[in-house]
Amino acid sequence: MPSTSSSRAATLAPVQDGDALAAIDLGSNSFHMVLAQHMLGQLRVVDRLRETVRMADGLDGKGGLSEPARQRALDCLARFGQRLRGVPRLHVRALATNTVRQLRDPQAFLAPAEAVLGYPIEVVSGREEARLIYLGVAHAQPPKDGQLRLVIDIGGGSTEFIIGRGFEPVERESLQAGCIASTRRFFPNGRLSKKKWKDALTEISTEFQRFAGLYRALGWQEALGSSGTHKSIGEICAAMKLTKGAITAEALPQVRERLLQAESIDQIDLPGLSSDRRPIIAGGVLVLEAAFQALGLQKLLVSKAAMREGILYDMLGRGGVDDPRDASVDALTQRYGIDEAQAARAEATAMRLYEQVAGTWGLDDDDARMLGWAARVHELGLAIAHSQYHVHGAYVLEHSDIAGFSRQEQQVLAALVRTHRRGVPKSAFDALPDRLLLAAKRKAALLRLAVLLHRAHDSDEIPRLELAADGDRLQLVLERDWIGTRPLLRADLLMEKEGMPGLGIDFQPMVA
Repeated sequence: MPSTSSSRAATLAPVQDGDALAAIDLGSNSFHMVLAQHMLGQLRVVDRLRETVRMADGLDGKGGLSEPARQRALDCLARFGQRLRGVPRLHVRALATNTVRQLRDPQAFLAPAEAVLGYPIEVVSGREEARLIYLGVAHAQPPKDGQLRLVIDIGGGSTEFIIGRGFEPVERESLQAGCIASTRRFFPNGRLSKKKWKDALTEISTEFQRFAGLYRALGWQEALGSSGTHKSIGEICAAMKLTKGAITAEALPQVRERLLQAESIDQIDLPGLSSDRRPIIAGGVLVLEAAFQALGLQKLLVSKAAMREGILYDMLGRGGVDDPRDASVDALTQRYGIDEAQAARAEATAMRLYEQVAGTWGLDDDDARMLGWAARVHELGLAIAHSQYHVHGAYVLEHSDIAGFSRQEQQVLAALVRTHRRGVPKSAFDALPDRLLLAAKRKAALLRLAVLLHRAHDSDEIPRLELAADGDRLQLVLERDWIGTRPLLRADLLMEKEGMPGLGIDFQPMVA
């Protein structure tokens, strides 16, 4: 039986020298795209595009998105798609953040957005966004060995806080307070006043309390701010001759006082402030002042990097020996006390089945990795209860923060675990976009067979295991003498003829 590591290694497709890679960050304020070339293990940026879209301005508070904001986003993505024409699909990652997370029906936006871009768009959680931000900053400004650093990213809809060491985050938090969201929340009519500011600062500061104590106890040797908000405030500090571009505890109140000399947002007159930042700078300064107070910050340097650079570096690890998702699945295995020997048997058999039908079914390396991870964690729910353990496991996988996985990837993983045994509910795959649906159901069929073949939890080798696919028909051939000594397995295989139709598959077990 092949080991789990060797079965995973067979699917790896690392980036080669000369390959083009692109990262797209669909932020709440701006959309960014970075196009880079991989040369001698390094990334060389060859193009950057940025457009102010202000999607967060289009949120109506009930999960809806205004038509102007939607159209601005689609028009921008169409232009990005034109620049990316010819770049392979697996070399492009487009990630959506807080505003899309807030939508009542994300697919209503994502389906046309993917159509005009020409590439899939994934949604990431706030904590995964934080991990990628830290990765980008750490590579742009390599940290000193052993030192802790704090990274803050004030976006349009949320703010991420990360403490990390080297290239790995130690703590990650995402706060629902960004420059657009906070401007709209606390100054809805555009009017400014010292009283409004004081009340808003008190309210935001209370939201910091859930993690500020832990962060201050950990400490850090260096603090960095990424994103356009920090860059703008740093430029204001320099233009006011308060600093040379850093943001300090002494300079920030002076920026705030100068800002509040205006009675309304459209009258704000800050040196060094661009016109496109004026409508949202109040919320940005407000959030940053609250962060300085809650965390006891004295000085914040401005980083040139952000999540988009982190996405690029994350792509170098994905599908290779440094894929962060492997480490996350290993952590789940340890945390929930999963029977590793049984998981390895199921994974090895799932890979044997995959290799026989991948070409016919159009499954790729990403499908193989997802199938392998699902096999490794299919018994996760046993840590909660044996009854309905597949349901418990699916819930945990869908709703946990799992480093390296996008929201859609977690939904696929959860759907595979949910459907690996018993009946397949009609709603099991409802959360998945149409582009992932067929492959997910076919992977679910392979996982069901792999788990079923190892229901006895024994280590016996399966001497003959032949699987053939023809459209939605699936035929499994096992050795007569081997299956003849396993009456329970034989009964399970016959029962599986009734389970597979829930996946849209006509299953036929045979002996020879």
